[in-house]
Amino acid sequence: MTIIVNGNERTIEEGATLLELLKKLDLEGKVMAAAINMEIVKQDQWDSHKLVDNDKLELLDFVGGG
Repeated sequence: MTIIVNGNERTIEEGATLLELLKKLDLEGKVMAAAINMEIVKQDQWDSHKLVDNDKLELLDFVGGG
């Protein structure tokens, strides 16, 4: 199936969870917030939230600075 991650099209396995995607992209522990189709998914739901074809994900990492 095809999804969009931060504006980039990706092909992933049917039934993959958000956490599985983060592991595949080597982003586990680096992403602080995730929105799927403009709705925030809480971190405690990442391992159970199944992605579906055409989902649009925004994965965010907060960076401090000044």
